[in-house]
Amino acid sequence: MNEKRFIDPLQGITLEHMLTQLVARYGWVEMGRVVDIRCFNDNPSIKSSLTFLRRTPWAREKVEELYRRSL
Repeated sequence: MNEKRFIDPLQGITLEHMLTQLVARYGWVEMGRVVDIRCFNDNPSIKSSLTFLRRTPWAREKVEELYRRSL
């Protein structure tokens, strides 16, 4: 009964928290280089990025992966 459970590092983390932490760590320029999407490269803001990422699953997956690597 010694069962190992997979713990998702994103559990309980909001997209806004992830994005805020990544921008603080890398800045918008590096974020736009690593995840090449317009909302990071053209007049970036947390609000516009959240709107785009919530509607675009492939972009959100890239941001989540970057957050996992940064942990």
